[in-house]
Amino acid sequence: MQAPSVGGVMLPRGGGEVIRLSRGASLTDFAEKIGANPASLVAVMMNLGEMVTATQSVSDDTLQMLGDEMNYTVQIVSPEEEDRELLESFDIEFGEDEGGEEALVSRPPVVTVMGHVDHGKTRLLDAIRKTNVVAGEAGGITQHIGAYQVGTEVNGEERRITFIDTPGHEAFTAMRARGAKSTDIAILVVAANDGVMPQTIEALNHAKAAGVPIVVAVNKIDVEGADPTKVRGQLTEFGLVAEEYGGDTMFVDISAKQGLHIDSLLEAVVLTADASLDLRANPNQDAQGIAIESHLDRGRGAVSTVLVQRGTLRIGDTVVVGDAYGRVRAMLDDKGNNVEEATPSTPVLVLGLTNVPGAGDNLLVVDEDRTARQIAEKRAARERNAAFAKRVRRVSLEDLDKVLKAGLVQELNLIIKGDASGAVEALEASLLQLDVGEEVDIRVLHRGVGAVTESDIDLAMGSDAIVIGYNVRAAGRAAQMAEREGVDVRYYSVIYQAIEEIEAALKGLLKPEYEEVELGTAEIREVFRSSKLGNIAGVLIRSGEVKRNTKARLVRDGKVIAEDLTIHGLRRFKDDVTEIREGFEGGINLGNFNDIKIDDVIATYEMREKPRG
Repeated sequence: MQAPSVGGVMLPRGGGEVIRLSRGASLTDFAEKIGANPASLVAVMMNLGEMVTATQSVSDDTLQMLGDEMNYTVQIVSPEEEDRELLESFDIEFGEDEGGEEALVSRPPVVTVMGHVDHGKTRLLDAIRKTNVVAGEAGGITQHIGAYQVGTEVNGEERRITFIDTPGHEAFTAMRARGAKSTDIAILVVAANDGVMPQTIEALNHAKAAGVPIVVAVNKIDVEGADPTKVRGQLTEFGLVAEEYGGDTMFVDISAKQGLHIDSLLEAVVLTADASLDLRANPNQDAQGIAIESHLDRGRGAVSTVLVQRGTLRIGDTVVVGDAYGRVRAMLDDKGNNVEEATPSTPVLVLGLTNVPGAGDNLLVVDEDRTARQIAEKRAARERNAAFAKRVRRVSLEDLDKVLKAGLVQELNLIIKGDASGAVEALEASLLQLDVGEEVDIRVLHRGVGAVTESDIDLAMGSDAIVIGYNVRAAGRAAQMAEREGVDVRYYSVIYQAIEEIEAALKGLLKPEYEEVELGTAEIREVFRSSKLGNIAGVLIRSGEVKRNTKARLVRDGKVIAEDLTIHGLRRFKDDVTEIREGFEGGINLGNFNDIKIDDVIATYEMREKPRG
């Protein structure tokens, strides 16, 4: 078969041989595999209508297309396979217990709680851990992922269970899927008054895909309209048949709010684990595990919650977690106590890493710091190449001119910064899944952990990007720089709010923003009692004007005593009026609210739509 000629240069043509390339490989990588000059492959790509440089990371499709043209079968190596090959080159086997059966020791089950938003997942974890997680959450949604270990007694024996606390909203689909991979058993929480909802089914599918046994917690049995039997019937349709109906799924009726039957649920988890799983690991080998969550701590640097899966992790061990590495300086358990070592199924917070690993990255202990650095650097390079390949959009020479002229392609460029790697990753995954038609594309130019910095603003300026800060703010001069340069920085503390707003912006349906405008203040000089109307305030209008039917708040000694009041009645002498201006006296009736005293101030306001810049 004749070799193709490009610009007079003869290229080696394959006979269908298989070429293995990693995701995000360049034309130079391809050329090395077939013994060709990279420049000639650039020319081939130009003939195919693609402008690609020799060192640029290209997409899987581009590599396949070049392979077809050159008569090679291109095989894209998956990140998991590539990572396994990388570790094998250092003689490390990940995911295997060393030694035979006699080396294995029983370990606690690892449990993830899943279910529909607002069905009580956090409240259940709260009841299990006897600590108040809900109070610190924005919008009632779990914002951080942690892991906790609890004890329970089953058949007179003390047993331990590890819980991975995953966020509950649908936005965290990616995170839940990751969580399920590190999980032995899933607890599916279903509210007895609501029954099976869309996210219940989504959570159930994740658990099934991960191949983990399921225990169903039927929550809110103390609420009016609760029907646990109906929940059992609904879940039968999805293959979860209760034991009492002849199936093999344990259902436990609970009330997380009242703390009812929590012990029975924990017992069901242990019994399910004993019946369906062989939970054993070798504690006497180098530790291996998985990162559950990581973030930057101002005082302690990069910290990561890791779950040890086999072996024992000790202080002083050299570890690699994803593309981060370091020596374990300290370890804290879920109660904040310092610990010296962590055995299988034990979650610990690890200090001493060089940077923040991603949620779901594997942890392994290696012999030398140099080995750890080499593995981490190779993984980082691979991630970078894959990210570059994803960013490159394929526009062929035939339609490039047409697309640009017609303005057919519009892009929303985003920079995402957050307080924890898992949340940033999940937010990115959710935003990239938004479907707003063919005309608009979303590109995430950069994502990272930590405050919004000046370099983020620089990048946003150069690429017309919007910066999203999730649970973080702009640091130093970044805020002034963003304002000066007109860069749009948006802050969020609840993930689905960010998703909804970006989606609305893409669809041109961004709802108007409202701001509070003060109308007037009135000082109470006298209080009149009326059997018919309650207490009436005799007032002097101190500023602005007070209008009937506007919103008001009552301020006493500089503190707000009551919010969301309404000016029901307004009088001047014996006449009903619609407004009273500054400097005049009158009477104000606040409806059913009667707790008013002399010298209190009634401040009135209204909500006005903010013009968008």
